Amino acid sequence: MNIDPISIAGRRIGPNEPPYIIAELSANHGGDLERAKRIIRLAAKAGADAIKFQVYTPDNMTLACDMPGFTIEADNPWKGRRLHDLYAEAQTPYEWFPELFQVAKDANITPFASVFGLDAIEAMERLNAPAYKIASFEAVDHDLISACAKTGKPLIISTGLCTNAEAAEALQAARSGGGKQIALLKCNSSYPADPAETNLLAMVAMQDQLGVPCGYSDHTLGVAASTAACALGACIIEKHIIDARDPPTADSTFSALPDEIADLVKSCRIAFYSRGITTLGPTPREKPSLAFRRSIYAAQDIAAGESFTAKNTAVIRPGLGLPPKQRSKIIGRPAKRAIRRGEPLSQDLIG
Repeated sequence: MNIDPISIAGRRIGPNEPPYIIAELSANHGGDLERAKRIIRLAAKAGADAIKFQVYTPDNMTLACDMPGFTIEADNPWKGRRLHDLYAEAQTPYEWFPELFQVAKDANITPFASVFGLDAIEAMERLNAPAYKIASFEAVDHDLISACAKTGKPLIISTGLCTNAEAAEALQAARSGGGKQIALLKCNSSYPADPAETNLLAMVAMQDQLGVPCGYSDHTLGVAASTAACALGACIIEKHIIDARDPPTADSTFSALPDEIADLVKSCRIAFYSRGITTLGPTPREKPSLAFRRSIYAAQDIAAGESFTAKNTAVIRPGLGLPPKQRSKIIGRPAKRAIRRGEPLSQDLIG
């Protein structure tokens, strides 16, 4: 299937382009504006294409409520936390964003955001954000998806927790809102994610079935899963970034340090270029090595008219003679002229 690329801030993103690397700031500023700015600069230095923020308030994420379900019981880094309290701690203050966007632009890294409400979209529109992201847990909020699509900006949707049908529905919600440039990310929404549950082949199937650029949002530890995703064709890689493990933040346990992001950028691009083409044959740099293949040589001096035999011929290196598959065809045939030991056999020597 032909997959049309999308473009964010002039950078083409698609199956035939190097993977677009998004460094996710999330809650890793720890409430410190200067730390947030430092992480942006470190992401740029590591070679990421984009820095992504999360734009929400606790009140457009959840209720301040003690009823069942409003406290996290799952075995993850936030177990026992009340949702409203967690989001109040992890949020990025709206008043920071003009400065964060400017720092990113000065560092030559593209800023955009995951949005969680209409007020977040409005805030990003005021900053002329070049794209939008829908987080996995919001992939079932079709109104939010449609509102993003109506801006006319490229839209990336994470599909963690989604079934095949739900991923298709999220894509349709974006298209119904007028979205033209849409990409989907395979994601495992556990923190940290188990590589055994990464299921990267689902990313490949999603791209084939839905016909849009697809990538991988990586919550595993290390860079192996992202590298594997790029080897399989991921157009986008997203990874949380932090400047240091201490002081800890809400997302620090599964976030990558700057040197890990640099390794990720390098390994993902190597994986992309290593994919190459689908036909076999020597590459331009391989062609000189053809001389070291095996071919048919005279293993002894052979007189004119003498028959070629298994004893007076040999299949050896280098590869300047006839290919080995022709040896059975020349056995028993006469030599047209005298041939010296170590001379490669060619068709004009065969009688």
